[in-house]
Amino acid sequence: MSRPVDALLDYLRAEEAQGRESVYLDEEAKELLREFHRRAREKKTPVKKPAAAVAARMSSKEEPARTRVVEPVASISVSGDSAAEKIESLKQQAMNWAPAKALGTLRETMVFSTGNPEAELMLVGEAPGYQEERQQQPFVGPAGQKLDGILKAMGLDRGEVYISNIVKFRPSMPKQTTNNRKPTPEEMASCMSFVREEVRIVKPKCIVALGATAAEGLLGLTGAVGKMRGSWHEFEGIPTKVTYHPAYLLHGNAGLKDKRMIWEDMLAVMEKLELEISEKQRGFFLPK
Repeated sequence: MSRPVDALLDYLRAEEAQGRESVYLDEEAKELLREFHRRAREKKTPVKKPAAAVAARMSSKEEPARTRVVEPVASISVSGDSAAEKIESLKQQAMNWAPAKALGTLRETMVFSTGNPEAELMLVGEAPGYQEERQQQPFVGPAGQKLDGILKAMGLDRGEVYISNIVKFRPSMPKQTTNNRKPTPEEMASCMSFVREEVRIVKPKCIVALGATAAEGLLGLTGAVGKMRGSWHEFEGIPTKVTYHPAYLLHGNAGLKDKRMIWEDMLAVMEKLELEISEKQRGFFLPK
């Protein structure tokens, strides 16, 4: 079950992702935080509203608190006995998730996840695109075909892994047809409670963040993927590797070096999962 404080954390991560280093607290927000702290010290069960209410009353220093309105994040209730049943309960709640709907910047069709809800490997992208919205599954377009090829080279298929996105709805644009855009920090924050619950249910051995936007949403990192991919990070206590989005390989200038960088990241993932790696696999995309 999502913690009340997650609402506050999601809001602060969204603000940090936009480059803000401080937030303004009015007196009511300060009192709510004090109450939250008192309850934690007394080991009482905290009420559901304080953290979300604090987030709703925060603002950046540049804006008066009264002009900065953040929709309080509702709590998620996980039901079911098996991992599959629990993921299905999340999916049903995500369809009409008020914090995401209230933004008014996301489309109506929900795209949740696919694959094995008890997988050792979880892959996370940024948001569904045109093809994903049509088929209501993540990574089914050209980038998804590239991802399938990467998994095949690892000796896996999409049915053995768990694939999801930070945002569960396609970001909207004026006169939108097949064109897509990256989600905003606010859009990512609105759905992060689901991503946390997915991780807690699946319990993967490791996570792969596919692209800079996924790394921003999961880890609060900004900048070039090239600077993120060299080391392991952590999300919800799970080792997390950042690599390029499979769409990167669709660019006309993507060459052998680019393929090798992604493959080196996947070799590190295979080692983390203790998968057998052949000499042939180790040599993929090396100059001959």
